[in-house]
Amino acid sequence: MSEPIPEEAKQAGVKYIVPITGVEKSIKMTDTAKAELQASGMMDEKGKLKIKGVSPKMLKRMKLEAVDCPVLGTSVGFLQCYVCKNFFSRTMGKTYCKGEPF
Repeated sequence: MSEPIPEEAKQAGVKYIVPITGVEKSIKMTDTAKAELQASGMMDEKGKLKIKGVSPKMLKRMKLEAVDCPVLGTSVGFLQCYVCKNFFSRTMGKTYCKGEPF
């Protein structure tokens, strides 16, 4: 997190650059995150993810990634980070986070 934040990201309100790490077993999403996904239409009633613009192969890879969330203070699965309101961008193994409280 000591890496300098690019100027265009600063203008968008980014406070943190968080590295993405691989995990052996996917981290379970919280019930609130699942409810948000279903409400926004990104998850069907059966619990299957349907994120527009993301292939099934990429979704499978995202399930095996995690980030140390600076807002929650815990390690969360990348998909939960991806649908968070603080998520700004993902580039080269790093996530740009706005860091605003919920």
